[in-house]
Amino acid sequence: MKKLILVNLIILILFALLYFLVDLENKDKVEEKIVTKIIDGDTIIVQGGETIRLLGVDCDERGKECYNEAKEYVESELLGRKVKLEKIEEDKDRYGRSLRYIILNNSNFNIQLISEGYCIARIENIDNYKEEIISAENFAILNKVGCKWSNV
Repeated sequence: MKKLILVNLIILILFALLYFLVDLENKDKVEEKIVTKIIDGDTIIVQGGETIRLLGVDCDERGKECYNEAKEYVESELLGRKVKLEKIEEDKDRYGRSLRYIILNNSNFNIQLISEGYCIARIENIDNYKEEIISAENFAILNKVGCKWSNV
């Protein structure tokens, strides 16, 4: 009986160590910041002045059909809020913006933007959420959701 308790204790300690090591690894990939400015539907600025380009999405540029709707939606959802910024291997784009997924209330906001029909999917080379992004866009298209798909 003592051996069984000892084995269970060792297994519990090993799981705790594994959890701790995984958590340490993820700390390099996720940080929390407050959103201080909205540039457009897929670009924001966070505390400290860092410019963030949202991964997996492509929103309309100024003067295009859904520009205002996307920007206003992002502003209403993110401005002044604390978010988690999740990065992938490719840290910056060609303009020097940090490439991130925005996690709001434990949900991927980038995918929400697509499923709400504010922008289209833009699959990156290395994309942790590829299947979810594709599904979100298919949902928006099939259900004619948002400014991107409601008139199609």
